[in-house]
Amino acid sequence: MILDAHHHVWRYRPEDYGWIGPGMESLARDFEVKDLAAIAGPLGVSGSVVVQARQSIEETEWLIELAGQSDFVRGVVGWAPLANPSVGELLDKWSDDSKLCGVRHVVQDEPDEGFLARDDFNRGVAEVVRRGLTYDVLIFAQQLPAAIQFVDSHPEGRLVLDHLGKPPVKAGQIEPWRYQLEELAERPNVACKLSGLVTEADWKAWTPDSIRPYLDAALEAFGPDRLMFGSDWPVCLLATSYERWVEVIQDWAGRLSPNEQASFFHSAATRSYQLPGASA
Repeated sequence: MILDAHHHVWRYRPEDYGWIGPGMESLARDFEVKDLAAIAGPLGVSGSVVVQARQSIEETEWLIELAGQSDFVRGVVGWAPLANPSVGELLDKWSDDSKLCGVRHVVQDEPDEGFLARDDFNRGVAEVVRRGLTYDVLIFAQQLPAAIQFVDSHPEGRLVLDHLGKPPVKAGQIEPWRYQLEELAERPNVACKLSGLVTEADWKAWTPDSIRPYLDAALEAFGPDRLMFGSDWPVCLLATSYERWVEVIQDWAGRLSPNEQASFFHSAATRSYQLPGASA
């Protein structure tokens, strides 16, 4: 049983998805939950966590509505205006009888190198933590030192690092990313998504061998109880098929015991997002 801890859906409008640029035309169309379920179900994927792809209240409310209509979607990681003093009221509104399980801000795109230390942003993250929601950390590898300090500001929070912090796979460089990831993993309240690596690699020429050192480093740092499977569908389609990604990760995870595989493929995400059936 697999839970895909990271995917997106959207109804495409060019003005809403400016990040879909040249060379990414295959993403410039609608992607819906039913499309993923049709592909993922036969592979043993029984549920998912859908993650924001736009920084808008409108999209978050749409994702919450979709999740409420879907047995496949187990949780929603939405976006909220965390720097807004009234964000707590919005989170309370969304949390009532919904599958909202977390919040994410696209920190990787912020021009302010000190964004993760901003008081207004951190007050908003504290509101997320106070409500028992998880915060997803989306950064580039060079932002890992700032992320470590950020995590230390929220020791009571559940935090999840997306895409292993986007290591420079295409360049074949593993340091300083690896030791910074290990330092981050020393914080027990942080988990990590094994997702998004193929689009950090050479889209046309990547191989399982080219990403394996990064997978191994993440497993060494976080262990199977704080490392979780994610696809980053449909963005992953720029470099591979959903089926191929599942196959590569299942082959790599074959070294794990049955209990460790169950954690990596399912219960780590269930715990990190406090989804129904989660254990302490």
